[in-house]
Amino acid sequence: MPVAFQFTALDPKDFPAIDNPQSASATSRWLIADQHPGFPCRVSLKDAQPGERVLAISYTHHPVASPYRASGPVFIRQGAIQATPAVNEVPAFLHHRLLSVRAYDAAGMMADACVVKGSELKAVLQRLLRDDQVDYLHIHNAGPGCFMCGVGRVD
Repeated sequence: MPVAFQFTALDPKDFPAIDNPQSASATSRWLIADQHPGFPCRVSLKDAQPGERVLAISYTHHPVASPYRASGPVFIRQGAIQATPAVNEVPAFLHHRLLSVRAYDAAGMMADACVVKGSELKAVLQRLLRDDQVDYLHIHNAGPGCFMCGVGRVD
């Protein structure tokens, strides 16, 4: 039986520096995208185009009280608007990537994980979300390990 799911983009309000291209800190740097794909924005859920400014910033993407609490680098396009993918829509910026899918229970403990081609992601999401133990999913780039976005069930 199919499970309805929805991807969640990061909220641009969590990154006030994207409104100030002069800002930088020990945990952020402004870069210019020099290839496509290569700079996946976690707010717009799109790859930056060459020449676009992106903020590379450390972000706590799994702020849970468990051993799986995690943070890491993400890219945010300057002026990015938060994406709201439709139910069961897989954002196109994931289709061409090798991904790590991490399934977590309600306590923030990892319940399952796998590596999958982005073109095969939808079937993996369905399989993982059918497990009642799984509360939500995180998608990461498999190679660099960077967090891409979250996925949850839609009731």
